[in-house]
Amino acid sequence: MGSTNSKPTLSPDSSKKAKNVSTGQRDSKQVNELCGLSAEIREPASRSSGVCSSNENIEGVFYKFVILHAENDVDEAIRIQNLLQNKFCIKPGIIFAEMPCGKHILENLSDAVNDSAWTIILLTENFLNGPWCEFQSYTCLVNALNKQHKYNSVIPVRPVNNPLPREKIPFALQAINALEEDSPGFAKQVERIFQESTYRQQREIWRRERMKEKLEHF
Repeated sequence: MGSTNSKPTLSPDSSKKAKNVSTGQRDSKQVNELCGLSAEIREPASRSSGVCSSNENIEGVFYKFVILHAENDVDEAIRIQNLLQNKFCIKPGIIFAEMPCGKHILENLSDAVNDSAWTIILLTENFLNGPWCEFQSYTCLVNALNKQHKYNSVIPVRPVNNPLPREKIPFALQAINALEEDSPGFAKQVERIFQESTYRQQREIWRRERMKEKLEHF
């Protein structure tokens, strides 16, 4: 994740990014703050304050998966998103670049992990460019360890395009068998992992947590 003395930077806005990439996700100052933070993710705070009405539909959905990706991998993340949704009917899904604007990058990360059944980590060569991606992955792993219903919910994926070499995969992720898109057994692995019963169980827990938040707020 980097020490407090490291100074990660993000590249300027790129024309290759999806139009709906949050400006907060491109804010290098916010990413610098990650270096001194723990990987432990917090429970999502009440969404009743500071939420734009335009984001209500996004925040009211419990996704089947969220794809965490490097800044330069938006197009590849969208491709994997479309593959899972259109070929395997695993929907709805979202990529991190589609998270609502106007929020702190860490709040978006918390929402992404807590508001989805599975967290996909896109392992490309860009994954190791800066500390942000490793921070994402460690955060998801700690979250999965702290919550019983999130067990086995972190899914590393090595896509066919620009995959991260196996020997470069961070140690914490090596313990998890990554989905290999170019593997002959890819389709069967996807069907085995993304079980509808698991999604429904997690969605019910998510609904109860949201209801509890609302009651505590009032």
